[in-house]
Amino acid sequence: MTFSATVLTLYPEMFPGPLGQSLAGRALADGIWSLSARNIRDFATDKHRSVDDTPAGGGPGMVLRADIVAAALDGVANGTPVIAMTPRGAPLTQAKVRTLAAGPGVTLLCGRFEGFDERLFAARAIEEVSIGDYILSGGEVAAIVLLDACVRLLPGVMGAALSAVEESFESGLLEHPHYTRPPEWEGLAIPEVLRSGDHAKIAAWRSARSEEDTRLRRPDLWERHIGVRGRSPSGARGKKKEE
Repeated sequence: MTFSATVLTLYPEMFPGPLGQSLAGRALADGIWSLSARNIRDFATDKHRSVDDTPAGGGPGMVLRADIVAAALDGVANGTPVIAMTPRGAPLTQAKVRTLAAGPGVTLLCGRFEGFDERLFAARAIEEVSIGDYILSGGEVAAIVLLDACVRLLPGVMGAALSAVEESFESGLLEHPHYTRPPEWEGLAIPEVLRSGDHAKIAAWRSARSEEDTRLRRPDLWERHIGVRGRSPSGARGKKKEE
C-alpha cells in the first residue's frame, strides 16, 4: 500500500522541495509514497481568494479562516489522519512517526500568519503537532520534517534494515558515536574496542556510550528512560519480592 501524503498550504511550490531528493525522492519516484500539495486559496470564495482576516478582539497579524480551511480539508478528504503543524501542538516524537508511517498516510495543514481560527479544531478531527519550541515562518518546513521522518521508515526506503532501528530516539536514547577510516586522524584514534572484532564488547561499549551521552546531553530523555526502565510490566514501579 502506498503511503499517501496530502499537504494543504498557501505555498504548494515549496513541495516536494527536499523531499524530492535522496531517500525520500527515490521512494517518491518509485511509487513507495505519493505527495499532493494543494493551495488553500483554491477553496476561497471571493475574487481575491482571501483565506485570512483580522483577529477577533484586535491585535497584530492575520488569522486563517475556519470556513476556508475546513472547505479545503473537506475537498481533499481521503481517510488519512489530519495533522496541523503548529507550535501549540504536542511535540513530534519517534513513536508518533512510527505510528504514522505504519498507516495509510497523512494530511498536513500548514499554518501561516497568527495561525488558525480555533473553531476549526472544534469542528474537524485535527491533531496539532509541533516539531520544536521555536517559531517558523509557516508550517511548510515542519511538514517537510514530519514527512521525511515518516518516509524513511516505509518498507523499501532504507538500505539497511538495522539502520532505522539503531538510531537516536528509537530506543528512547541518543545513538552511540560513529567512526570510520582513517584509523587515526589529527592525532585522534578510533576507540580500540571498535577495532577489536569482539562483537559482544563492541555492543556493550555502544550501549554504554548511548546511555552516557543521553544522560549528559539530554537529561530529559535520560529521566524518561530510567523511569520507563524502572517500571514493572504492569506499569507500576518494581518492588522487591517479599520473603
